[in-house]
Amino acid sequence: MTDITRADGRTPDQLRPVTIERGWSRQAEGSALISFGNTRVLCTASFTNGVPRWMSGKGRGWVTAEYAMLPRSTNERMDRESVKGRVGGRTHEISRLVGRSLRAVVDMKALGENTIVLDCDVLQADGGTRTAAITGAYVALAEALEWGREHRFIGQKATPLIDSVSAVSVGIIDGTPMLDLAYVEDVRAETDMNVVVTGRGLFVEVQGTAEGAPFDRRELNELLDLALAGTTELTGIQSAALAPAVESASVETGA
Repeated sequence: MTDITRADGRTPDQLRPVTIERGWSRQAEGSALISFGNTRVLCTASFTNGVPRWMSGKGRGWVTAEYAMLPRSTNERMDRESVKGRVGGRTHEISRLVGRSLRAVVDMKALGENTIVLDCDVLQADGGTRTAAITGAYVALAEALEWGREHRFIGQKATPLIDSVSAVSVGIIDGTPMLDLAYVEDVRAETDMNVVVTGRGLFVEVQGTAEGAPFDRRELNELLDLALAGTTELTGIQSAALAPAVESASVETGA
């Protein structure tokens, strides 16, 4: 890795400071306030005993997600999509991405006929909102599953959570691969990629686009290596936040 220093003082292979505050919401069965630098996302998990009608009687559960940005999460206020009367394509796409990412690490049969809905609300956006949403939603999901077990909606010996999952952005800026892009980097990246990875290092999703010149196989491999290193670090932060001895804890890594 080169000795290039980024605008915020990080090296190309360094995450922004990541903080996870578990149990942030008293009402939700699971919750986490996650920060990737100046990006902050509140993730809440709602546990319901029962499944949608189309799944009833199949002995399987369901996990889904909704993503939204608050009106003043960006530099200029934007209207709520509920006021507009329609949900935008970007919101739909990210909601589906978060849902797919979480379902990849849940055994729906072990979950039983229960439903968990993850709501990921962006409080402040500075790049990487979808990756922060996935990483924080996993912590909220794990909390909600434990709530379900404690209240005997999930079998005491059942193991619905089969792995962890986290996500991070990577990109090429001025010819240099970089990890966890802030907004000022994201908007001028020649290549921009979001990578979702399980705790075992398996890929759930890779979303990559050449905004400028196309990237080659070598550059792709470098970006994936960066993403794997970043998600490995994120997995450790998630594990620390979920440690039994840590109640409503704030766990942080510095840049």
